[in-house]
Amino acid sequence: MDVDAFRTVHEQEWARLRELVRRRRLTGQEADELVRLYQRTATHLSVLRSAQSEPVLLDQLSTLLSRARSRLTGSRYTAWRQLGHFTTRGLPAALWRVRWWSAAAAAYTVVLATAAGAWITGNPRAQASLFGSREDIRRLVEEDFAGYYSEYANASFAGRVWTNNAMVAATCVVLGITGVFVLFALTQNALNVGLQGGLLIDNGRGEVFFGLIAPHGILELTAVFVAAGAGMKLFWTWVAPGPRSRAHALAVEGRAMVGLALGLVVVLFVSGLIEGFVTPSPLPTAARIGIGVLAEVVFLLYVVLLGRPAAAAGETGDLQARFAGDAAPVRG
Repeated sequence: MDVDAFRTVHEQEWARLRELVRRRRLTGQEADELVRLYQRTATHLSVLRSAQSEPVLLDQLSTLLSRARSRLTGSRYTAWRQLGHFTTRGLPAALWRVRWWSAAAAAYTVVLATAAGAWITGNPRAQASLFGSREDIRRLVEEDFAGYYSEYANASFAGRVWTNNAMVAATCVVLGITGVFVLFALTQNALNVGLQGGLLIDNGRGEVFFGLIAPHGILELTAVFVAAGAGMKLFWTWVAPGPRSRAHALAVEGRAMVGLALGLVVVLFVSGLIEGFVTPSPLPTAARIGIGVLAEVVFLLYVVLLGRPAAAAGETGDLQARFAGDAAPVRG
């Protein structure tokens, strides 16, 4: 088949279809014409595909038909609407649903970090075994701890901590089904914070520790707790799926928790900006901590004000039914 000749014969019909699709309002006659042109163009596309025509022309006609189909069926569910639904309904509902799991992760971390800090404080033997000689401890307390936040350029440092924390959060969600990785990650994080905090407090540098940790750490740790809670919820779904099959229960919760992990990437981006630009800034300690507290309050208000009513209305954070597919009926 001569594709160029075929294009020449039918190009005016395609142009007319494109014109009708773009119009905001159609008369009854124009709507009938839109249907006829849609059917003809679909036939043209089928013929061109069978002739293995040029890919660019096939893509153009496929896009045109997709837009015409949306116009004919009245569908206006665009990608922007999906994003809006996810942001205002799905994500906050998922965050609200894991609140108790997140609170448990936070409580576990606080208790373990406090115990580790209390143990290392006033314990020179433990300090020497973990942090080295007295000179190593002095360098860590007086130089290295604070120097970590100014070692790199602000933007570079923010990007580094963002990608690292986002990877940790995503891993907690994805590997949470094991029931082991989350506890390992929380334990490692709690011990790291508790031991360093206890060491600095024991050496009279407690103000430096909290002044550098708090601005970004409040929101960052909250995101980690949420990720850990999401992972543990996945694990519990596998253990106790309820009336659903394990495969169905994990599919539903897995989609919701992966969406939650994507939302946490944005939260950790904000935390990374604070860590990269606010934490090492010359602002007073109270101002830096105040910025961190403000970011935390905004996040919590987002979860409570949007998440609670969305969850009460039946939102879970899962894909909407039109995208999630069908599921077998269950008993009970």
